[in-house]
Amino acid sequence: ICTATSFSGSGENLTRTTPLSHRNLVMNGKFEVFQRNLPGSQISVNAGNNFYCMDRWYGRGESSKGVFTFFQQDIQSEGQGAHAAARVQVTTASGTPSTDDVYKIAHRMEGVNVRHLCWGTSGAKTITLSFLVKSSVQGTFGGSIMNSAQNRAYPFTYVISGTGWEQKSITIPGDTGGTWVVGTGIGLELNFDMGTAESNYRRPAGSWYAGRAEGADGTVQLVQTNGANWYVTKVQIEEGSYSTPFENISFPENLSICKRYYEAIGRGASQYMGNGWYYNSSQFFCVIRFEVEKRSTPSLDQNTGTSFFIIWSDNSSDPFNSFGGLSWANTRAAAFYTTSGVSGTSGHCGGLGTNHGDAFFAVSSDL
Repeated sequence: ICTATSFSGSGENLTRTTPLSHRNLVMNGKFEVFQRNLPGSQISVNAGNNFYCMDRWYGRGESSKGVFTFFQQDIQSEGQGAHAAARVQVTTASGTPSTDDVYKIAHRMEGVNVRHLCWGTSGAKTITLSFLVKSSVQGTFGGSIMNSAQNRAYPFTYVISGTGWEQKSITIPGDTGGTWVVGTGIGLELNFDMGTAESNYRRPAGSWYAGRAEGADGTVQLVQTNGANWYVTKVQIEEGSYSTPFENISFPENLSICKRYYEAIGRGASQYMGNGWYYNSSQFFCVIRFEVEKRSTPSLDQNTGTSFFIIWSDNSSDPFNSFGGLSWANTRAAAFYTTSGVSGTSGHCGGLGTNHGDAFFAVSSDL
């Protein structure tokens, strides 16, 4: 029996309130799942849209003055306990961002996964954000946590002092104000600022702000430096006032979690996708049940071209260029149809597949 005579620290490890597993609220924090694109693909981020890259992560540029590429970087030889990182590379320097200019990468968390934080109430819980980061530009960088209405935000800062990997940890008090979605919408958004306008969407770090803030005042604007590179991996958000080692989950589990939001059904040539039937001589339908129930009724995502897809029926093949859409869909399944040049016998069945190396077919219900 050992009797303690003194104590130090918060004692949170002795009375742990967060789970030992599934404590990381960030999905695909090591950027390993990459369903939308082939590994090595680079997404060009400029103006006006959310450009999704690795699953659950997107880049955004709300001005065309600057452009950066967003892609998966192989770092398995760098000894950081991660196979991949997200890489931002500035390909067109913006000059000084102004007015409504926003450049960032971001991750959105579904409300049902963060509602236990009780934000917007007197019982709001503290969280800690941690990540590994490196950059070709040094200095104080920024980011933020924000709600779906973009009227509550917590800007934060972190310092990059060298060119190698650096571990960062930022504790954020729970927000007792504002409205935070607890359903299937955007419950919480994590932003890493790559160069937001100082005047509009940056605010002082370290406190809650009743408005939109993508980053913190006075921090590095990466998009001003042509050829600059910034990397991040092992991103984790957990309940509590301190960070724990990154929670590693298996790749199959990580992939399954991501498929709630996006599911690739077929890619490349000669990929079988399911069985269907000719509704009439020029229409083919195929019902596909999803591997994972979706967050909401999904939409179709496809890469199309001449004879990209094919139907095998009646001992022959019937190639076509694209799907017309979904004739019906819910969170568990959808009926895909095409009227794009198919020709068959009404009532006959057929197997549906891909027919070209660049063919791609998926459904999305991402946030």
